[in-house]
Amino acid sequence: MTHHFDWTAAYPSTRLPVFARNVVSTSHPLAAQAGLRMMQQGGNAIDAAIAAAAAMTLLEPCSNGLGSDAFCILWDGERLHGLNASGPAPRAWTPDYFARRHGGDATRPPMRGWDSVTVPGAVAGWVALSERFGKLAFADLLAPAIGIAERGYAVPIVNQQKWAAAAPLLKAQPGWAEAFLPKGRPPEVGERFAFAAAARALHAIAKTRGAALYGGEIAAAAAAHAAANGGSMTVEDFAAFEPEWVDPIGIDAWGHRLHEIPPNGQGIAALVALGILRHFDIAAQPVDSAECQHLQIEAMKLAFADVYEHVADPRAGMRLTPAQMLDESYLAERARLIDPKRAQRFGHGQAPRGGTIYLTTADERGMMVSFIQSNYMGFGSGVVVPGWGISMQNRGYGFVLDPQSPNCVAPAKRPFHTIIPAFLTKDGRPQMSFGVMGGNMQPQGHLQTLVRMLVHGQQPQAACDAPRWRFNQGLEINVEGSMDPKTVQGLVERGHHVDVINDSYQDFGAGQFIWRLGDPAVEGYVAASDPRRDGQAAGF
Repeated sequence: MTHHFDWTAAYPSTRLPVFARNVVSTSHPLAAQAGLRMMQQGGNAIDAAIAAAAAMTLLEPCSNGLGSDAFCILWDGERLHGLNASGPAPRAWTPDYFARRHGGDATRPPMRGWDSVTVPGAVAGWVALSERFGKLAFADLLAPAIGIAERGYAVPIVNQQKWAAAAPLLKAQPGWAEAFLPKGRPPEVGERFAFAAAARALHAIAKTRGAALYGGEIAAAAAAHAAANGGSMTVEDFAAFEPEWVDPIGIDAWGHRLHEIPPNGQGIAALVALGILRHFDIAAQPVDSAECQHLQIEAMKLAFADVYEHVADPRAGMRLTPAQMLDESYLAERARLIDPKRAQRFGHGQAPRGGTIYLTTADERGMMVSFIQSNYMGFGSGVVVPGWGISMQNRGYGFVLDPQSPNCVAPAKRPFHTIIPAFLTKDGRPQMSFGVMGGNMQPQGHLQTLVRMLVHGQQPQAACDAPRWRFNQGLEINVEGSMDPKTVQGLVERGHHVDVINDSYQDFGAGQFIWRLGDPAVEGYVAASDPRRDGQAAGF
């Protein structure tokens, strides 16, 4: 079951693979410890995931908060389940609403402020997961987060960089400076940050199993804050929200099956790219060669061209269904468009950069959880509900205002979403829970790391450490500064417009991976955590 990995550390890294029977991998060590605490108290991987997710709202506030959305894929010991905890538009939202408020030439809702905020779904997602699969009391799961909020923590390096970068952009947004510039400036590296307002919200959420946020006192405060600051979110918008249990969609490749959450998310982009790439002998190319990377880039471009054209809230209708997009003959036809020697334009719009946390957990009874939550762009909307520390996402920016688009804004409709947890099975059994956060980097990260592990036998930490590329639009790609110059030159020769970037956090996402080695109670798992963040994989 170890998949014949090459266990060498193929790339310079600050991380080593972690072997354990119970494991949590997150982008902050204290969140990993919060998850392990739940398992040591008799909880399972779901309890651990919720505790870690709640802690992450405090530990990486640039990427997520109590006003985030979330998605989850989990193996319960018998089968896979998917949860879509992304919230819908307020009922007041229509194209006319935005034309009246922001001018008739706007093509999408604003990027910041209350008119970018859809109903936050993450907390409702925690409650739904706990009720269906958890073992511990819901309030117990929030205890580590409450402790972190009340006592504070020392701000780590990558997080601080993101925080400082956001401050000039967001300090004028309602409630943001009060919450996140406690001394009138961003915290320094190693400086203590406590968040009493968020602790108060967590206490209320714990006591009411989320009801305080979905129709209760926090919802009332949020609706009043919205009304005072030009928004239209109401208590009823909060109260009407329920997460949706969904069946993951998937595709087979290289002896495994990749599973993603169906639209309104972009997980299908990874499946389409994988389906196209199967039509090439990718194993014949050296893993870090320009040939190997070029084929992946072109497959990804084709996938995005379809996704940006077709993906929307399926409840409101899509031009092509997921089944049509994953049809074998259609994927073969798309693969024929790729020239192994030449970069091409497969036109599409550009997705914005993201701010997201991904975490994964697994326990010795065999439960595995792939979980992602996000405020979208750094700190989301910039809106923070005073007195409660609810930092709101800006997922409304994922809508368009063109009535011809399947992704046009409408009351109570979900926007196109970038955050995607992933799961891998082999012969119908769980193999790996994983994800790579970061805007449109996410399906690109899924594809690149899977090719490394499944085709070239790289162990999960090495696949995580390896230099990445990121497709933007047209012929434009970014590559990490650590990529072999020969590979970069080979991509340039094929016609790619290559920008070498040395800020890995900003452009290339960050992943967490848990690979099942065999019987979880005997062999356990191996876990990896991305060196591009402040994270840690930890276990016992």
